[in-house]
Amino acid sequence: MIGWINRFERYSKPLLMFICLALMTVIGFVDWATGYELSIFVFYLIPVALAVWFVGDRFGLLVSTLSVGVWVLADLKAGAKYGPFIVVWNALIAAVSLFVVAGLLIRLKKSKRELEERVRQRTLALTSEINERARLEQELLQISEREQRRIGHDLHDSLCQHLTGTALAGHVLGERLAEKSLPEVAAANQVVKLIEEAIDLTRTLARGLHPVDLEGEGFLESFRELAANISERFMIRCRFECSLSARIRAPEGAIHLYRIAQEAINNAIKHGKASEIIIRLEKKDKRMALSIRDNGTGLEEKARRGPGMGLRIMAYRASVIGASFQVERLPAGGTQVMCALPSEGMKITETYAAKEQNIVG
Repeated sequence: MIGWINRFERYSKPLLMFICLALMTVIGFVDWATGYELSIFVFYLIPVALAVWFVGDRFGLLVSTLSVGVWVLADLKAGAKYGPFIVVWNALIAAVSLFVVAGLLIRLKKSKRELEERVRQRTLALTSEINERARLEQELLQISEREQRRIGHDLHDSLCQHLTGTALAGHVLGERLAEKSLPEVAAANQVVKLIEEAIDLTRTLARGLHPVDLEGEGFLESFRELAANISERFMIRCRFECSLSARIRAPEGAIHLYRIAQEAINNAIKHGKASEIIIRLEKKDKRMALSIRDNGTGLEEKARRGPGMGLRIMAYRASVIGASFQVERLPAGGTQVMCALPSEGMKITETYAAKEQNIVG
């Protein structure tokens, strides 16, 4: 039925008008051929309905009037012996019946149009709202990245330099104390050592907030540094495994992958109490796959549907670069976060020992 409706909607109005009139004529001929004793008046509703629904209200009323005339004429030609009053009465009854049906169809069509218009307006509003929300979410991520980059620069260029100057001053103080053979030399050296540790920690935090080079060959090196920093900072086993040597030429995509790995590692340590984390980058079925696997307690179902923003932000970051995102609880315990993107989704070059091959054109 829907297929027929769609087919009629593709026809031009002149063709539809011809079909309605031709169909009415055929029904009138069949009405005459079957005789006035057998009434087929109900079939005149077909051209009337087609005329109202697909051509227009006025043409539908015209077809209704013509159908009454054809019906009365067919009965008279078939041999009906009606007086003028009966002929007029039958015509009026038939006209009222067809006009009522036509009126109902007109009202139904008008309601359908109003409903379609409301649906269209609502769809446009929802589409606009979704686009605006996506724009705001992306803008928030960009603002977040800018702020993290700014804080990373400040830590590296300001705080690290200040701590370095403080360490030098402490070193000079230690040398002066040593020249005077004062017992406070050990304490001064300990202070310098603590300041140097603070410098290392600050540089690690700065690199985490803003990796210096995620484009080109620094892409894989950033993940290696991330794994090393996590191992040193949290005293757990964290390693980066890569079955290929990749250079990336899409810094925005690279930072999203890096942040997904950071958030997955944070969840593994904070919620999963993991003691071992494996970051793996590999090629699977013409897709670049980043996975973060841990041996923790596993991600609970309520955590996936809870109010936390970590999983949502990771999923959104994956969608921004056109990647799939999946979080699963491993049978042996622990959690695996998988982010896989098609080859055309990122400008990644795979480099082998013998030759360099472009995965993405």
